[in-house]
Amino acid sequence: MVSNVERHPRADAVRNAERILRTARAAFADDGPDVSLDEIARRAGVGLRTLHRHFPQKGDLVRAILDRSVAEDLAPAIERALAAEDPLRGLTALMETAVAMVAREQNTIAAARNAGSLTADLSTSYFEALTRLAQRAQQAGMLRADLVPGDLPRIMAMLVSVLWSMTPDSEGWRRYLGFVLDGLSPVGATTQPAAVPLLKSRRSGDGLL
Repeated sequence: MVSNVERHPRADAVRNAERILRTARAAFADDGPDVSLDEIARRAGVGLRTLHRHFPQKGDLVRAILDRSVAEDLAPAIERALAAEDPLRGLTALMETAVAMVAREQNTIAAARNAGSLTADLSTSYFEALTRLAQRAQQAGMLRADLVPGDLPRIMAMLVSVLWSMTPDSEGWRRYLGFVLDGLSPVGATTQPAAVPLLKSRRSGDGLL
């Protein structure tokens, strides 16, 4: 039988980890990707040793924040989009959710990229869902027929690239998402050159993040 004395340290550890994650997420959002672990520990009210016990390196901390964001925001959106009867509406909603998430977490993403902890697997399920929705929309005649799966990471990269030119809370990116969606409509679509093969990215997380 586990005593209360044995349970308390584990409960405290969970609370400390949660506090560190919340504090770090806010610190990156407010002050940029270069916030130090010392500063995060100070704001969280924990010792640097405690922080390192949960997150040995900065890369571990920023990756944990991004994993949490994907689990809480992106994963449910993927489920809703795939369940939508209208694939184009599901596609649109999923793209909106992804760009909004990147806008909100752009400093954390930059910190993860700097730390080398931003890897392509973070967005694998997203692009698999986006591809399925695009193919369903094409079959329904809602999306231009010449779109190929390799276009989707490039389109998302273009959309994400505008975020660095505006404040995260402006939602100015919606204007460019609208332009892209209009361009993906089969109405008035003109013949485009064939897509060139995707190169292996030199930078982890290319495309969505």
